[in-house]
Amino acid sequence: MSNIKDVKAENLISKAVEQLKKEIKAPSWAAFVKTGVHKQRPPDNPDWWYVRAAAVLRKVYLLGPIGTNKLATKYGGRRKRGVMPEVTRSGSRSIIRKVLQQLEKSGYIIQATKGAHKGRVLTPKALKLFSSITKNELGRSQQKSTRTSSDATAVTNAGTPGKELPK
Repeated sequence: MSNIKDVKAENLISKAVEQLKKEIKAPSWAAFVKTGVHKQRPPDNPDWWYVRAAAVLRKVYLLGPIGTNKLATKYGGRRKRGVMPEVTRSGSRSIIRKVLQQLEKSGYIIQATKGAHKGRVLTPKALKLFSSITKNELGRSQQKSTRTSSDATAVTNAGTPGKELPK
């Protein structure tokens, strides 16, 4: 069984972005907005909305029922205040709320209660998306590792005199 933690986050998010581009749409104001009070400028990546949506989807998978405040804390950072000490600030709750609403509308997450915790959790549609991505990524990494290990043994066997290469 493949696990989402076995795949690098950046690979998983980049593959999820391709799928999310078909399902959700960035708002018109997304090109001009900062992602939090700790930032000075808007993001440089034109697809940042989809990257944030994929990253939020991954965080919902990893952290269970989770709400906007906890996600805003996760996407926050250090705010520089000149000569005064830096202070930790949370990310934009509006962006996270809109992303969660879009993911909920497309059927990737739902609101649920698990024990005393309330928040968003993944649906089977999102689990299927992540499992297919992890399967593909793990298959690729295993192919690369078998190729590099077979190449390495061929080089070491070829370099030793008097030893025949395996057939």
